[in-house]
Amino acid sequence: MDSHGVSTLFFFLILSISSTFATMPQNSSLKSTSSSSQINSNSVLVALLDSHYTELAELVEKALLLQTLEEAVGKHNITIFAPRNEALERQLDPEFKRFLLEPGNLKSLQNLLMFHIIPNRIGSSQWPSSDHRHTTLGKDLVQLSSKVSGEKIIDSAQIVRPDDVIRPDGIIHGIESLLIPRSVQEDFNRRRNLRSISAVLPEGAPEVDPRTHRLKKPAAPVPAGAPPVLPIYDALAPGPSLAPAPAPGPGGPHHHFDGMSQVKDFIHTLLHYGGYNEMADILVNLTSLATEMGRLVSEGYVLTVLAPNDEAMAKLTTDQLSEPGAPEQIVYYHIIPEYQTEESMYNSVRRFGKVNYDTLRIPHKVVAEEADGSVKFGQGDGSAYLFDPDIYTDGRISVQGIDGVLFPVEEEKKTTTTPLVKVAAKPRRGKLMEMTCTMLGVFGQHSSFPSCQ
Repeated sequence: MDSHGVSTLFFFLILSISSTFATMPQNSSLKSTSSSSQINSNSVLVALLDSHYTELAELVEKALLLQTLEEAVGKHNITIFAPRNEALERQLDPEFKRFLLEPGNLKSLQNLLMFHIIPNRIGSSQWPSSDHRHTTLGKDLVQLSSKVSGEKIIDSAQIVRPDDVIRPDGIIHGIESLLIPRSVQEDFNRRRNLRSISAVLPEGAPEVDPRTHRLKKPAAPVPAGAPPVLPIYDALAPGPSLAPAPAPGPGGPHHHFDGMSQVKDFIHTLLHYGGYNEMADILVNLTSLATEMGRLVSEGYVLTVLAPNDEAMAKLTTDQLSEPGAPEQIVYYHIIPEYQTEESMYNSVRRFGKVNYDTLRIPHKVVAEEADGSVKFGQGDGSAYLFDPDIYTDGRISVQGIDGVLFPVEEEKKTTTTPLVKVAAKPRRGKLMEMTCTMLGVFGQHSSFPSCQ
């Protein structure tokens, strides 16, 4: 082998040795990186997944952010602002929650969650006294501030549980509501349909009156607390349901009256009062009237319930309850769409004798009259007395206990047959005979001729 070949071989040998030594620190750095990415059991990330913030932990897993958070925890301390479970379960708009959980909106969900994480350790003792902006893990800016009363605020949410979870690599603060970055809100507004956009109040096309061919004037706004615009019978849906029409009164979508709470309250009162368990059972279990009554009260309507006691309900036969819709019809007849108390009903029957009250079992009415110093409902054997007055009165629902079950009086069709009377037709007289009879009548000879009688 000549000198030129030896030098070439020596050059390649030196090059291979140098490349081998160059790759050795890289492998060691990879090993150290892989070992540093392992999460300690005392990590704030593990504490988040095992904490009582279960809704947030579930969203973190669905957003596939565990690897990103592990890398963030491995680099520096972090501060997590965790919303309460109630804020994600009940207070979050259902449409917005569906938007976040759609597979095509994974990036929006990740940006939303990283908006709650700051790559710095900020405990309650390090909280700024004045407004201060911090960069989140998603590269957005979030503002931290404090009120004069000492309350700590992040953007628009209040810190309700400061320093809730403290770990060596991070800290978790509990906040009252979800933080929504502007980018996610804009993405949500772009994707949902126009009618649901929160920034725009949709209005229908102008309506034209077919009689005058002019635009209809919009109805005047109804002030809060005013009685409903529609009568209660227009709010009843057809059939055995009591579902109200959309927003007939001031309750509408704003819910000035919490009807469901009031209905639950009066049913609990029936149970605690004693002797009216059967009525409460019918309202809750056998029918959906409790829910539907709550909707009516939420829309601004008032109701008076004539509640039969357990002794009266026990007298109902199987035939009376077996027909489809029979329990509903029985209860409908015991609900008066007015607010009446014992005093108001007794004063009415004392003054007017008999009073007909409308019921929700259209078109039947219930008759009330004074009897034995009390108020008696119904007529004949199917009557009932006011037994336990004013069991529940809250200004919108009044419950009066009675000792019988009322049934409407069926209208009997009375057909009166008039006997046919055969009337004999008188013989018709001509004009000449009429003149003759008239002249004879003048001379007093009218009765002499049978034809003139």
